Amino acid sequence: MRLTRVYIDALLSPGSEVTLPESAAAHLTRVLRLQAGDACVLFNGDGHDYAAHLAVVTKREARVLVGSATPVARESALRSGLLQGVARGEKMDLILQKATELGISEVRPLWSQRSEVKLDAERARKRHAHWRGVVASACEQSGRAVVPAVHAPVSLAAALAELPAGGTRLLLDPDGDTALHSLQLDSDNPVWLAVGPEGGWAPADREQLAAAGFRGLRLGPRVLRTETAGLAALAALQAMFGDLA
Repeated sequence: MRLTRVYIDALLSPGSEVTLPESAAAHLTRVLRLQAGDACVLFNGDGHDYAAHLAVVTKREARVLVGSATPVARESALRSGLLQGVARGEKMDLILQKATELGISEVRPLWSQRSEVKLDAERARKRHAHWRGVVASACEQSGRAVVPAVHAPVSLAAALAELPAGGTRLLLDPDGDTALHSLQLDSDNPVWLAVGPEGGWAPADREQLAAAGFRGLRLGPRVLRTETAGLAALAALQAMFGDLA
């Protein structure tokens, strides 16, 4: 029987006892109805799965005893990052969830000129925490033991300024001059994909992206929605240069 994997943001070491966060404890003991002595698997993003079992279960808390650590090799050879225009609620969750399943290395949400979602500082903080939870849950399901970084949302200009130097930078564009078969990518050459929000990129956004070294990648003649474009590109790149190459 496949054991339930649970992400916890805590140091894990064989032989230690850890108190589970409330959400993880509720999932294991109330939803799955696990009891003291039942086994599970923990991970914290360090690239390992940790065998564990519930040591104490009460109404107030659940504690687990951590067992052996096993290295997990499910990361893609292709390092990939997504600059994603913030999309509405469930669309953004879908993008983050599926990008994680497809092996994305990190996501940088951003605001652009035509962004339809507006959040004040407090709501942005809460959404950022929620997005990190979505990604962690996707890692639980997909078997990844390294959790992709999800940065706090910033302006397009700030996102470009914070972007690490180097790598292949691609702007998804049905009229772009670059085709998939013309790319040369490897583990030493990370790829960055830029996808606009529901309203698309404004001309000023495109100028900023071009100045930062982004070139148009043509996936086909059709215009893809924001929740489709990055995922389609990532799947194609993984097939050619990553997991299936």
